Amino acid sequence: MKPGATGLTRVINAAGYSMLGLRAAWHNEAAFRQELGLLVIGLPLGLWLGNTGVERALLTGSLLVVLIVELINSAVEAVVDRIGAELHPLSGRAKDIGSAAVLLALLLVGLVWGCILWERLT
Repeated sequence: MKPGATGLTRVINAAGYSMLGLRAAWHNEAAFRQELGLLVIGLPLGLWLGNTGVERALLTGSLLVVLIVELINSAVEAVVDRIGAELHPLSGRAKDIGSAAVLLALLLVGLVWGCILWERLT
């Protein structure tokens, strides 16, 4: 077992590391900033458009999923870049798979928002 903080100290440390991660994503990842902009616009819109708690959760939660997947994708890219700058099929595959995950998360947003708005408009 790795020595380290426990209890409340561990939670506080983890929150600090999370803030460092969010700050790093903001400063280094244009896609994260763009998707955060989508969240800033979509969050209040989703809360307003949703008629039920489930609809509000789906509309806003799908936007949060995009940010979560983007953070994981950015972490994978950082690790791959840390290993080396030379082109390698596995490095390319890892980055491509991370990018595909972000695409699927964005398609999920389109599907959720499309289904709920379609029901609203028909």
